[in-house]
Amino acid sequence: MPVMRASWAMMLFLATLLGGCGTLIDWGAGNFAGKPAEMDAALTPAAHELIAKAFEGIDSARLTDFHVHVFGDGPDQNGPWVSPTTRSWLHPFRMLQYRAYLSASGISDSERVSEQYVERLVDLVRNIKGHGRCFICAMDRHYRPDGTFDPASTPFHVPNDYIFSLAEHYPELFVPVISVHPYRPDAVRELERWARKGCRYVKWLSTSQGIDPSSPLTEPFYRKMREYGMVLLAHTGEELAVFSGEHQELGNPLLLRKPLDMGVTVVALHSASYGKHVDLESPEKETVPSFDLFLRLMEEPKYRGLLYGEIAGVTFFNHSDDALKTLLERDDLHPRLVNGSDYPLPAINFLVMTGSLFRSGFITAEERRALDEIYRYNPLLFDFVLKRTIRHPETGRRFPPSVFMIPAKFPVQP
Repeated sequence: MPVMRASWAMMLFLATLLGGCGTLIDWGAGNFAGKPAEMDAALTPAAHELIAKAFEGIDSARLTDFHVHVFGDGPDQNGPWVSPTTRSWLHPFRMLQYRAYLSASGISDSERVSEQYVERLVDLVRNIKGHGRCFICAMDRHYRPDGTFDPASTPFHVPNDYIFSLAEHYPELFVPVISVHPYRPDAVRELERWARKGCRYVKWLSTSQGIDPSSPLTEPFYRKMREYGMVLLAHTGEELAVFSGEHQELGNPLLLRKPLDMGVTVVALHSASYGKHVDLESPEKETVPSFDLFLRLMEEPKYRGLLYGEIAGVTFFNHSDDALKTLLERDDLHPRLVNGSDYPLPAINFLVMTGSLFRSGFITAEERRALDEIYRYNPLLFDFVLKRTIRHPETGRRFPPSVFMIPAKFPVQP
């Protein structure tokens, strides 16, 4: 999205001129008022009431956030987890973006990124009464189709071992989601190694990792996933969150026909609610909203029970209001929708503009004020309460409680 990129560049330029880059980033990203444990004493009765309403009908034992990122600073035997470009003025957009993520994640010490990130995330979750569990995601490196590692296209990665160790340490809070690039020479072997440890969820950010979900190279991987009953969490729509924009075509929802036709259960992250893609199945090959292509797949009877949509990001300012309205209104889709926060993105202040949601009729002025209070102390809770609060501006329909609880057919990890 060129406008967003230009806006970030302008912010960086102004911050540099004013000598206040850190202050400006904190205003646009974290902008927190206090610690999560301080929230209950600080909130107004209206905010407490909104939280209580959000949990109505929710079984905390099944409450699930399918999409939570974990960052760290490594390194491991394969090199640093974060590319040096994120700390270089030669790459101002990457550097500003990375600093915004640190601010949103409550990280104040660049020497303790891994520790502070986890401390903050654990603090946020534990201070949500009836919190359920977060699916924390690994991030494999970018590989070329010939199986070689592409360091220039890998701004950061998060090892599977690290994610698994966190889930073992906090089993009441986290479920591990591994990430294995299917082009790796050892992809199937690595997938099976984690499947035997009990992992049943795999995350791909195709646009940044360089994965074509329709490539014949993926077929042995999909067969192994189906053998173990694993679920693929695949990014759909355009993407700018991971400092990359070179492979946006790989977020086309139509590319997911391959795993679906091979019997793999797929969660289309974001429900392709942002961006446009080429309609590969049209003679004219016109460019259409990615969300329309996602709906086409959802409406095909053969994919019922296999394809699910996820609602992370649907309230972000750059996602389509039409997509959000459709997801709220189409109660036939609700049994196949799941919730994800895409944390730490909801903790980036300017991404979720409650004023815009109010003006579009998704929330009331009173709800906006209460939601803003919650955000200042616990942005993870804010994301959940916001999605339980928003309604269709014309019909008043909301997301039902089932969207926020793990589907019955999905594997549950201990």
